[in-house]
Amino acid sequence: IDLDTARQELEEFIPHVKNISDGSIKKMAGRDLMRFKEFKKQGIAVKFGRFTQKENKQIQKNVDEFLSLTGIDSAEKLLFTSRYPEDKDTIHRLKTEHHFCEKISEGIPRPWRLIYYRARKMFDPNNYKGRYTKEEKEKLKKYQALHGNDWKKISELMSRSNLSVAMKFSEIKSAINYGPWTKEETQKLMNAVKEVMKRKLKTENPNSPFSLEQPNTDAWIDREQLYQPLPWTEIETKVGSRYWRQCKQKWNSILTNKLTRGQQLYRGTSGLKAKINLIKRLYESKAEDASEVNWDELSSVIGDVPRGYVQAKFYKLKVSSVPLWKRKTFSEIIDYLYEKKLPELEEKL
Repeated sequence: IDLDTARQELEEFIPHVKNISDGSIKKMAGRDLMRFKEFKKQGIAVKFGRFTQKENKQIQKNVDEFLSLTGIDSAEKLLFTSRYPEDKDTIHRLKTEHHFCEKISEGIPRPWRLIYYRARKMFDPNNYKGRYTKEEKEKLKKYQALHGNDWKKISELMSRSNLSVAMKFSEIKSAINYGPWTKEETQKLMNAVKEVMKRKLKTENPNSPFSLEQPNTDAWIDREQLYQPLPWTEIETKVGSRYWRQCKQKWNSILTNKLTRGQQLYRGTSGLKAKINLIKRLYESKAEDASEVNWDELSSVIGDVPRGYVQAKFYKLKVSSVPLWKRKTFSEIIDYLYEKKLPELEEKL
């Protein structure tokens, strides 16, 4: 089908399709459109966001079955073929002959590209190397000085994933301040976020009457909830003295304070009520995985706060209340909170 028709048909499944390049639209028309239509017939919507445990298991199954079918030695060879130049031609031939694109995405109602990236993340042995040693940090600085921000090249030299080396370098590249935020730093952060959001608004909705050029900053801060995620590494560069994770945490703190007008929503009686409601809502959702939870909707349990604030409160609740929570699944954690912690909180209230 021609490009305009493909874009039009894909729009039914991908609302932001107008922002996707022509090249990507052509690929999606070939890899995704028929799949999306099949899922629609079954009453299944196309999904975005974090992958669920069930989807991860399906990817594992699809990869295992493809390896059995083709005789390729490992998932790393299949998904990181460039690391094995001597086998490259054979692997490419087998992938074409046995319809790699269709097989890897079987049973998962998401764009093929996202499934492929998720599989690469799951099966990259370089993703699970633990903390960086002092020697590795020094090597990382040296390689970055030699190769700039060519993270693919550096990841190969370091035997770490692209994302891992890029994020770690952002943490160590300069003298980062770990103390309390100064007024000047906070202002830089606010300006950086405002600048980024202004650009996003312009790009995503050029006809919007909403303007960031207004004296009442609370009005544009409220809009932040609609424009997640923000490009934190870019914001980090604009702030200069903090790395991206600090910027994100500080922004969530500023945003929460602005949206709640400084109220202490998680203290005293109202805090107990918020915890009780949060546990009840999570239990009623019957979610098997954290990615299945509508955190934006849950924010109304605590107040008009960002999803990150609710997620942070849930994290504190499970860490402080659920023994051996790291060994439990998400649904087991919720069940424990509902059966054990909830009665205790209700009695306390």
